[in-house]
Amino acid sequence: MKKIVYLIIAFAFINCNSKKQSTENYSIKTFDWRGANIYFLVTDRFNNGDKSNDLNFDRTKETGVLRGFEGGDIKGVTQKIKEGYFTDLGINAIWMTPIVEQIHGATDEGTGNTYGFHGYWAKDWSKIDPNYGTKEDLKELVDVAHSKGIRVLLDAVINHTGPVTDKDSVWPESWVRTEPQCKYSNYENTITCTLVKNLPDIRTDSNENVELPPQLVAKWKAEGRYEQELKELDEFFKRTGYPRAPRFYIIKWLTDYITEFGIDGYRCDTVKHTEEYVWSEFKIECDYAFEQYKKNNPDKVLDNSDFYLVGEVYNYGISGGKLFNFGDKKVNYFDDMFTSQINFEFKWNAKQQKVKDLFTKYDSILHNQLKGYSVLNYMTSHDDDSPFDKNRAKPYETGTLLLLSPGASQVYYGDEIARDLTIEGSVGDATLRSFMNWDSLSNNETQMLLSHWQKLGQFRANHMAVGAGKNTIITDENGLVLSRTFKDDKIVAGINLPAGNKKLNVSSVFKNGESVFDFYSKQEYEVINGFVTVNSKFPIVLLEKN
Repeated sequence: MKKIVYLIIAFAFINCNSKKQSTENYSIKTFDWRGANIYFLVTDRFNNGDKSNDLNFDRTKETGVLRGFEGGDIKGVTQKIKEGYFTDLGINAIWMTPIVEQIHGATDEGTGNTYGFHGYWAKDWSKIDPNYGTKEDLKELVDVAHSKGIRVLLDAVINHTGPVTDKDSVWPESWVRTEPQCKYSNYENTITCTLVKNLPDIRTDSNENVELPPQLVAKWKAEGRYEQELKELDEFFKRTGYPRAPRFYIIKWLTDYITEFGIDGYRCDTVKHTEEYVWSEFKIECDYAFEQYKKNNPDKVLDNSDFYLVGEVYNYGISGGKLFNFGDKKVNYFDDMFTSQINFEFKWNAKQQKVKDLFTKYDSILHNQLKGYSVLNYMTSHDDDSPFDKNRAKPYETGTLLLLSPGASQVYYGDEIARDLTIEGSVGDATLRSFMNWDSLSNNETQMLLSHWQKLGQFRANHMAVGAGKNTIITDENGLVLSRTFKDDKIVAGINLPAGNKKLNVSSVFKNGESVFDFYSKQEYEVINGFVTVNSKFPIVLLEKN
């Protein structure tokens, strides 16, 4: 793929020489999950808004590098929402790693002691871990985010509990299996098994009535909420008619976050390791809970968007359309399950294909095999040890390709300011989960990079056409020029363009005499004889009707 060269990076700083870039020039006209710009953060590693909650449950053992709690919390995220950090980035949804109460003890699987800082080791789905904050903190976060037009996604884990430790005993056999370990060679030995050693697998295939785990009963009684939790469970099972099987308890606990706080969606963990009917059941209850919330809180409804469910089917790629291939079986996780799937293929496509071919391929699949659905593209994530740019050698190109590609985009925290992904002494995916590098914002070079991501992100947020629209290639000579159209929304974008005057054919989108605005260089132009001549030092042009 032709490398995107930024000869004039320094000039990007001219229009954003302060920490906070003005967003007065744009407003979000409409929203569609297919064109969303989602910011994904590890809750414990983003921003510490409340130092008083940094230590709980005597989690004091010395840990491996980046394998303990470091203080990030819900209040820290809210603080950055209030400061306008996400708005300036053009973010219209924030996805946080799970915030439910984690195991109290630590594990050591050869990488040093590890605590459940990442959120995927649940001990109690019905309670927020105090390291992350309180119910009041979450309520404030959702309310503040919604006041800015930003949606909130939590992370749903139905597949497993946390590991067994000296402080966290294994749940009853009626709830979990502890063997065999998954082999990942076919459908059955990817689902009816434990993901890894010492990660008890919820018996999501069971329809047998089971009692609450004695660990939870004792915990809830000690916390003084046993009777209330039991009452709510009785009401849930009476309303739904579901058997009191393990998965339905968890579905109840997870959907409570919708009815109580008004979250807008879930990213669902380890989807292919759980029977697909579980996700259909989860969708039914999520949709019901969302409707109940909107009915009970009409003044807090952002729009008529459906509840968002995006699945993590590990190694799913857009080339498969709606199907994921287990080898011996293909499964459709879209219909009656998920709005979108995380697209593990995108970063490889971005490396291996010309930009024109990348955009054309995605446009074709999204408007045919995946019509009505979408994919969530990413360049970096919390558990993919082969990011697009691990050494942060091309952070501008990363932003350009991600934010201008068809489909929804996932910005991993720190992508926009080149957070280090190669932390000395860290092992495995821990190196991808360092604390957010806020201090780097005092550096002019980081500010210039942030400005680039802000311009692209705001343009994407303002125009659903960028991610959800129909892509048309106008020319790929001397750079790539394209248009995107979605309902009444139309834009023209150019990348890899030469410095100085750039003459763009916009006749298929804008009329002669119309005034257009280049969002990247912040300049106005007139359409003359079907063309706009942009005079800027930038290789990017983002044209919208003025």
